[in-house]
Amino acid sequence: MPHPFHLAIPVTNLADATIFYETILGCSRGREDEHWIDFNLYGHQLVCHLSPDKAPTINNSVDGDSVPVPHFGVILNFKEFDGLAMRLKNLNQPFVLEPRTRFAGEPGEQRTMFLLDPSGNAIEFKAFANLDNLFKS
Repeated sequence: MPHPFHLAIPVTNLADATIFYETILGCSRGREDEHWIDFNLYGHQLVCHLSPDKAPTINNSVDGDSVPVPHFGVILNFKEFDGLAMRLKNLNQPFVLEPRTRFAGEPGEQRTMFLLDPSGNAIEFKAFANLDNLFKS
């Protein structure tokens, strides 16, 4: 596994964030305080910090899709991606962008899906048939 990342994001409600990240995404909880909680997001440390302010989101066009910016995400294998997509659909989780294939037939071909957490943070999950193509254009 590549080196895990650490990402800190603002959330407006820790209880709502906990329900989303534990129940919807299946993350386990790590350390916590009254103002922040660590989650294990596929082996990466995601820290939700209580914050009343949320940065505005814009959208950029990527392969014909309107992609929310800023966003963060995780690259999964196809089995993990398909399992998570099915879990989210079974939980009636709304998507910003439904699971789809982007850049079909190109070196960067990937599966992708976007959703929002309860604080409006955009999250992308991706999967590549060949991870060696992650940075190929």
